Amino acid sequence: MRKPARRRKKKKGRLRRIALLVCWAWVAGSIGLVILLRWWEPPVSAVMLQRLVAQGPPLHQRWVDLADVDPQMALAVVAAEDQRFPSHWGFDTVEIAAALERRLEGGRLRGASTISQQVARNLFLWQGRSYLRKGLEAWFTGLIEILWPKRRILEMYLNFSETGERTFGVAAASERFFGVEPHRLGRHRAALVAAVLPNPVEYRIDAPSAYVIGRRQWILEQMRNLGGSGYLADVLAVP
Repeated sequence: MRKPARRRKKKKGRLRRIALLVCWAWVAGSIGLVILLRWWEPPVSAVMLQRLVAQGPPLHQRWVDLADVDPQMALAVVAAEDQRFPSHWGFDTVEIAAALERRLEGGRLRGASTISQQVARNLFLWQGRSYLRKGLEAWFTGLIEILWPKRRILEMYLNFSETGERTFGVAAASERFFGVEPHRLGRHRAALVAAVLPNPVEYRIDAPSAYVIGRRQWILEQMRNLGGSGYLADVLAVP
């Protein structure tokens, strides 16, 4: 009886070592990928790949350097999605606390995702809700905040956020819906692009609903309240 027990023990030990090795390999690989993406322009994101599998081609996306995007576009997405982006560390604890307070008071629990979290989700993960995905989202959010400057995070966001049906990034959106290069968007068009970001398939840039028009006006007001594009001067500065 001792030999079978020893064999089972050895087998468990071997499986434990394999599991630990796989875990360490995944951790090292994810860190290496995030470091690589600090300088490399990826051709697709995880969300784009999901759309290709589910819907097939074509998808509209074109990489554009942040320097070639109207600063008003950068300000518009920060005003709309994450006003504390320049100062937080990937998670907006103020918004998280406010969301929890609303829930405790009987309201609907709304998300408080930052731009950093959305970049992590769009680039590396899948659509849907699960504890596993939320855990991985937190992991990748922490990595990009540690390993990338804020400028790079915002650049990735502006290139891979879904801005319309089969359309990703502000370059594709500005050309498809306005017929202009992204450096010529201007405040009002930038605010309209930002207005559809919560649901760019239901909310349309080319046929804005009353809700989208109202949200655009709110974003324009927030852009003014933040002090204009100077609010992102440190973020947009070229290192």
